[in-house]
Amino acid sequence: MSVAILFPGQGSQSVGMGADLFEARDDLLGDRADEILGFSLRKLCLDGPEEDLTRTEHAQPALFALSYALWEMARREGALVAHGAAGHSLGEYTALAAAGVFDFDSGLALVASRGRAMGRAAELEASGMAALLGADRDMAEEASSARRELGGRLQVANVNAPGQVVVAGGRDDLSWLEANASEFGIRRVVPLNVAGAFHSSFMAPAQSDLTAALNETTLADPLFPVWSNTTARPHRPGQIGPILTRQLVEPVLFSDSLLDMAAAGIDTFVHVGPGDVTAGLAQRTMGEATVLAISGIDDIGSAVEAVVSIDQP
Repeated sequence: MSVAILFPGQGSQSVGMGADLFEARDDLLGDRADEILGFSLRKLCLDGPEEDLTRTEHAQPALFALSYALWEMARREGALVAHGAAGHSLGEYTALAAAGVFDFDSGLALVASRGRAMGRAAELEASGMAALLGADRDMAEEASSARRELGGRLQVANVNAPGQVVVAGGRDDLSWLEANASEFGIRRVVPLNVAGAFHSSFMAPAQSDLTAALNETTLADPLFPVWSNTTARPHRPGQIGPILTRQLVEPVLFSDSLLDMAAAGIDTFVHVGPGDVTAGLAQRTMGEATVLAISGIDDIGSAVEAVVSIDQP
């Protein structure tokens, strides 16, 4: 048996998340985190309000901190061993931290810088994202190409799982797509509640700030393979920084990453962090694989027991 840990990205946040973790890991999530972030992580996560927690510059460090703390507890107290890892967008940074590429403090500061840079980029132009129901990547690419031929900037942003593709573009691009979706075989276009067109050219203004933050961060070689959203292959030493900068403007190839992980021998996928989004994506992509979710401290024991039982002959 070979286990991969999956970490969630922005969109998995909710007011009240992490109450158990704040009690158990105040050493990590208390004053130490607040000093790095410049705000109370506990108050933000437990009290909100939702519009504050959802802000890109807040949601990203909050999800990173809680997911990492939960992983540390699963690793130490549950003896959960990772043979590989991946994360969805922001979750890729948590995966890299879990693999020892940077420590918690450095990772939290880096993610906070990323969130601020993306938030500023999103404010420059009216843009957004939409999920396409009943569409595969080829259909999404065809629609996006047609829009770009008309002068638009529609782009495929996430390839999450079979039947789960997300596009990004300007508000006019998304309105055009809603009006013309049926021409490309797309059943429905569902606008997402996000601040901007992430993982598209709209995020290019954020790249220089992220590059500067990455240059200030010491990046070690990963202790185990971490799959890149951008290449759907394990990160290579010396290339992590440039790939993370590309990730801002290129599609998240999450389902491709899962398939490549399976081809490398991964047969058990464990979501670690708030919600269970990556578990659902793994289940849809890898129907024959074992998929588990650790969304809180109470889930650690049962997940580890399940892994151990699978590993026994």
